[in-house]
Amino acid sequence: MKNPIAEKVVDFLKNYPPFNSLNYQELLHIASEVKVLYLEKGKILFQIGDACHDSFYIVASGAIGLSVTSDAEETLIDKCDEGDILGLRPFFAKNNYLMTAKAREESIVYAIPIQIFQPYVFANHDVMSFMLESFASNTRNPYDKEHRGKLISENIIYKEQQADIQYFQSIQYSKEPITASPEAIVRDIAQMMTDKLIGSVIITKDDFPIGIVTDKDLRSKIATGHFQISTTAAKIMTSPVVTVPEDLSLAEAQVYMLKYNVDYLCVTEDGSDKSRVRGIISENDLVVAQANNPGVLIKEVKRAQSAKDLKRIREKLSELIQTSITKDIPVSHIMNISGEINTAITRRAIDLAILEMGSPPARFAWLSIGSQGRKEQLLLTDQDSFLVFEDVPQDKYRDVKDYFLRLARRTTSTLEKVGYFLSPDGFVSSNMMWCKSLTDWIKQYGNWINTPGENSEVINTIFFDYEIAFGETSIEEALTEIIFKNAKGNKLFFDYLGNDALRKPPPLGFFRQFLVEEEGENKDMFDIKTRALTPLIDAGRLLVLHQNIKGINNTYMRFKQLAIADPRNSELFLNCAEAFLTLSEFRTVEGLKNDSSGQFINLEELSKTDKVKLKNCFIPIKEVQELIKSRFKLTYFS
Repeated sequence: MKNPIAEKVVDFLKNYPPFNSLNYQELLHIASEVKVLYLEKGKILFQIGDACHDSFYIVASGAIGLSVTSDAEETLIDKCDEGDILGLRPFFAKNNYLMTAKAREESIVYAIPIQIFQPYVFANHDVMSFMLESFASNTRNPYDKEHRGKLISENIIYKEQQADIQYFQSIQYSKEPITASPEAIVRDIAQMMTDKLIGSVIITKDDFPIGIVTDKDLRSKIATGHFQISTTAAKIMTSPVVTVPEDLSLAEAQVYMLKYNVDYLCVTEDGSDKSRVRGIISENDLVVAQANNPGVLIKEVKRAQSAKDLKRIREKLSELIQTSITKDIPVSHIMNISGEINTAITRRAIDLAILEMGSPPARFAWLSIGSQGRKEQLLLTDQDSFLVFEDVPQDKYRDVKDYFLRLARRTTSTLEKVGYFLSPDGFVSSNMMWCKSLTDWIKQYGNWINTPGENSEVINTIFFDYEIAFGETSIEEALTEIIFKNAKGNKLFFDYLGNDALRKPPPLGFFRQFLVEEEGENKDMFDIKTRALTPLIDAGRLLVLHQNIKGINNTYMRFKQLAIADPRNSELFLNCAEAFLTLSEFRTVEGLKNDSSGQFINLEELSKTDKVKLKNCFIPIKEVQELIKSRFKLTYFS
């Protein structure tokens, strides 16, 4: 007998991935179990903290908003329209929902039971890929380029993103698994498991895994009397054992356990049961891995009592960055995570200094500048900062400034012990030039903007890339207002910044060869920071100041915002944004590989493909510099 509702659902699902990878009969089987939900405007489908439902959802009509709550304020971060999927968390995570889904208008939603859909995920490669990519990229539909969901990192960092990035890190597991032969007596295996406090023993033959004995086997087969405790492992073992390759991610491990309904995975050299055993992954390892995510690192930072504690956390962050890049997590996500943790470390260093010195004599703001101010500090590079304290009576000025200089020295010393070396240019809050009152800072920026080059050889442009790390946001906001007020329509200032941005030409010579260092210890190396990243950083800064775009410091996000503000040049700005991420990844990989700043790259170590990829990044650099030359009518270098 025909089911008209199910057939209507099939007609809808077949138009959207991943359902368009399934045949009609498969879709009909799924559709017959679908629940049709009508949601009035404002009705909540699920909310933060709810236990995961036994279904996920696809919007049939209307719109569902996804929001998070931060500091008691609800923030909309995405909107799901017709054909968009939401609520995928139950496929990969066992924790509760970390977002709220609420109807923004009258909506119809199809609830698809996970138990019904799961077999098609495991049996169909395209469906599996879609689900993993959706979860990894935080998009509703990773294949829909025109109707792509916002990346969470393009807003602000949330627990959802912190958790999800961890699902694609390499999982830590026991690399010293206990093994036994199939002839081993179960009593001896049980005693071994008790002595070593483990829940499983891998059964091997000729060093290859053929089965596994778990505590569950002992309960269901021995404790029930089905087998004698004197029997051999071969009689009670679960066989075959599920084998997986090394360097498995948390998400992949969860998929395997769900697919085969097991609590243990045997890690082998090549992922098959025809190679040697290298380790064992337990369900408990998955629980531990989920606890060791960026959110946990930030909590650890808040509890840190010394520079040593903070250094240990920063080392964990380096590991997270390295494995994130290996797992192809978007660099924009990694930057956001890293930026939040770096800022938390700075904030805690200031906290510790205040605990030692006592309460500050005036309100103040500690502002990180440079790469940390732009939230682009993936590697352990230098620390740049300045400090602004509120205006105080003249007779108290010296004492107040003295307190903040001492506070800054303690803080920068702590950060130096963590691994952030002092700025070689002296751009740190412990330098008396960069620790002063709000009025003095307003004068300083006024000089830079209104008389560029008159009182100093260069404008210290990184001071226009700042992010508050500690203190009063009202002080930062007051400074920002003055900067944009002075910069608006200031031709002299923008001419100066424009010429400064053009001082670094595109990094290719006349014959499209890389421009490399000609002498010194880095001879024949490519300076990716100075020749490629800095031109994009300078261009992004110049253009957002000129467009009066406030509150966006990250170079990638600056170009994304410029693409919205200036539609005529949107393609160029989007290309600049992607080029910046690619170049950042090249630098980070180099830095992690050689435990360096990653500034200088040995081109001989790059593959032909990587060289082409690198050269392609130089095209938007040249084009955006041409745009700057044209927009600001620059015909010479000052």
